Amino acid sequence: MKTTQLGPKADAKSPAGADIRFIMDGPTGNMIHSTVPPGQINRATRHSTVSEFWHVLEGEGQIWRKNGDAEETVDLVAGVSIDIPVGTAFQYRCTGTTPLKFICISMPPWPGDEEATYVDEVWEPTAS
Repeated sequence: MKTTQLGPKADAKSPAGADIRFIMDGPTGNMIHSTVPPGQINRATRHSTVSEFWHVLEGEGQIWRKNGDAEETVDLVAGVSIDIPVGTAFQYRCTGTTPLKFICISMPPWPGDEEATYVDEVWEPTAS
């Protein structure tokens, strides 16, 4: 059994460009807290072996997702949850005046940044 507490500052950057803080990890998955500052547009990526669940805590943004013939852009606001199945291309951005903050659960655990491959963007990224 584990108990953790959210740290005060970012532990790393995601391959897409968000500031991330590690929350929890285990044999079946891991959980992070992501922060995207106002105006930031992250790089478009696709994961090869992991699926993700996101739950938005605060802020405003958008996420574009494409998997096969299915494609959509969803507004990200507090209370919204989305999934990113394995192989889904996605890109997200903060459209509000305060940071976009969300919890991300990865299943299985995130294997490392080589998991993400960059794909063609919908929006011009401001993060690297």
